[in-house]
Amino acid sequence: MTDYFEVHERDGAARLGAVRLADPVATPALADPFLDDAGSLWAGDREVPDGDESALTVLPHRSFPAGTRDEVRESFAVDHPDADFPSAAVVDSRSARDLGADAYLLSDAQGFVGHGEAFRDAIVRAKGSLPPDAALGLSGVATPRNVALLAYAGVDLVDATLARTKGTQGMYLTADAAHFLEDLDELPCACPACAKPTEEFTRADCADHNVNALRAELRRVRERIRSGRLRDYVEGQARHEGWLTAAFREFDDQWGYVEERAPLMRDAEVTAASAETLDRVEIRRFADRVTSRYRNRFTDQPLVLVPCSATKPYSDSQSHRQFHDAIKWRGHTVSMTSPIGVVPQELETTYPAQHYDSVVTGDWSEGEIGFVAEVLRRYLGRNDYSRVIAHVPADGYREICERVESDPAVDVEFEYTCVDHPTTDESLGELNAALQGEPAYSKREREHNTVRAIADYLLGDGAGDDLFGGLGAGGEGAEAYGGEADVRTTGRYPKLQVWGDDPDAGREGEPGEQLATMVPQYGTLSFTLAGARRWVESDAPTKRVEIDSFVPRGSVLAPGVVDAADEIRVGDEVVVEGPKAFAVGRAAMSGPEMAGSTRGVAVEVRHADEK
Repeated sequence: MTDYFEVHERDGAARLGAVRLADPVATPALADPFLDDAGSLWAGDREVPDGDESALTVLPHRSFPAGTRDEVRESFAVDHPDADFPSAAVVDSRSARDLGADAYLLSDAQGFVGHGEAFRDAIVRAKGSLPPDAALGLSGVATPRNVALLAYAGVDLVDATLARTKGTQGMYLTADAAHFLEDLDELPCACPACAKPTEEFTRADCADHNVNALRAELRRVRERIRSGRLRDYVEGQARHEGWLTAAFREFDDQWGYVEERAPLMRDAEVTAASAETLDRVEIRRFADRVTSRYRNRFTDQPLVLVPCSATKPYSDSQSHRQFHDAIKWRGHTVSMTSPIGVVPQELETTYPAQHYDSVVTGDWSEGEIGFVAEVLRRYLGRNDYSRVIAHVPADGYREICERVESDPAVDVEFEYTCVDHPTTDESLGELNAALQGEPAYSKREREHNTVRAIADYLLGDGAGDDLFGGLGAGGEGAEAYGGEADVRTTGRYPKLQVWGDDPDAGREGEPGEQLATMVPQYGTLSFTLAGARRWVESDAPTKRVEIDSFVPRGSVLAPGVVDAADEIRVGDEVVVEGPKAFAVGRAAMSGPEMAGSTRGVAVEVRHADEK
């Protein structure tokens, strides 16, 4: 059980937390000032210290460097005592396990830090074996240049050993480089250690500067985590050293580890400023859900592909208003964009479709063209259209469409209506002409299909129909989609309310019992208790949190969680059930973290009923 460490905020695997000493310390942190090492058992027997709440006590230990054989580890394993004070256990990445400590220090860090794949494997292996609410520390490896990536990977505690040693060797460290002290004509830092002429700056001063630089970088990292922007920072920071770039890419390839810890939505904007943006969890998750969960329900209209816009959501932009005036609800509008892929009109507000900003040069890289083409190909493989009207400009967009059109697996006709630029009168006239004779869909149909599409995206394939009706007479399979929804919607898009189609169930003057509300900030659904009960009773996959025998008021803390679904992610809508309560709210932890943690808020409860 972790008593003296608590996670407050998360940004993927990175955490903003606190070591709860007499004077609490915000993490990620430099641990030297508050670590009290009880000593190594290799040198002789050690007494278990009394410990107190003023320091994090490192229990007596035997450190095993990287490469130590398993039989040696087993032969010299340490029995760690239970401690009623803030404690840390020394383990190695290969044999890490829950020892009841508040923090765990990896003894083999110097063997894997500096090698991208080995670093990824060690961190993923250790984090998979240790309690999710314990702090992870690395000793003797942190520098101002690498500490952002260490935190991004999930490291909470570091020390200044390497930074200070480098200083005594005459290496002047900054967040982006390591300089030989004698090569510097002037000191590029304004910390107290550097507030003297270069000729008077000693190696002792250099060591002090390096520690100051490491401390300053940790402050920057904490602020980035707090604002949800650490990934943006690391995309640039990792380029300053080869192994950092390799490790950064290795973690992008470690989908399970990163996706489990990435929230469903963030307040921060996704900045698409590098090729690595295409590998972000938010981007890949959106593309995957659009091509595996979303189902087009506008079955009588052709697909109209249009370019994205700088204004988000797209429908608020001047260009998309012009497209709308030409289309007039006679086609299903889907926007093409890098780095998102394809965005059906129903999901234009769903994170990250209205929360990104890309660098616009007019030129598409081969990586961008290949990514968007693959997403469009998969989208067309899942959704049937009589034809595709591609109202897109020549650069990039046209090449993507032609590449998909030429794929033998894509059996649908493409028609191109853009003469020069998509918003010229001639181009818009061609778009209007291409849609002559097509039936228009109603506002009611658009709103119903929007809430069902969001449910698909959030909960799983077919969830929108399971929750809100919509199964036609075609039976099971793709033919079953497109039927009338059995709900009503009120409000103005994108602030829609969803009601059960039973006027006798609601209060006077209401269309029925309210089930959910569309949240325009993130393009998600917020369920009422009635909606949550309908969710549980439907065939839609339920993200369920089982709690102990109490009625939650405001939030559910991790100690009260008995079990939670593995697929729950931070920001997910969840149903909370226990012997005394039924509730609905939003997850503040992932499902595995809820089940394995002993501190922190697990669910922010919106509505609760006592059974």
